[in-house]
Amino acid sequence: MSTKLFVGNLSFNTTENDLQSAFAAHGTVVEANLMMDRMTGRSRGFAFVTYSTPEEAQKAIEAMNGATLDDRALTVNIARPKEERPRGDRGDRGGDRGPRREFGGGGDRGPRRDRY
Repeated sequence: MSTKLFVGNLSFNTTENDLQSAFAAHGTVVEANLMMDRMTGRSRGFAFVTYSTPEEAQKAIEAMNGATLDDRALTVNIARPKEERPRGDRGDRGGDRGPRREFGGGGDRGPRRDRY
């Protein structure tokens, strides 16, 4: 069993220190890593917490899954590796779509006439 847990349904106000404190009651937390949006710098609402042993991780799942933190019921389970997706895959919207088409300009259409 893994020592890394996925923690979902976090409040956007929850900090890594909040996670560390909440999960430390169930074992030795090696790392608490809150996922942040690169563009906004805001929390993405989930995190990963790593314990020193699989037994501690299991104990934390049993204690924290469904528990409340910052008025949110947490989802806690074993972290799974990120799925490999081919570049350009859009989930269930089609996958491999074939070659990308390039649309060039329309040629010289003469002077531009503004409409009034």
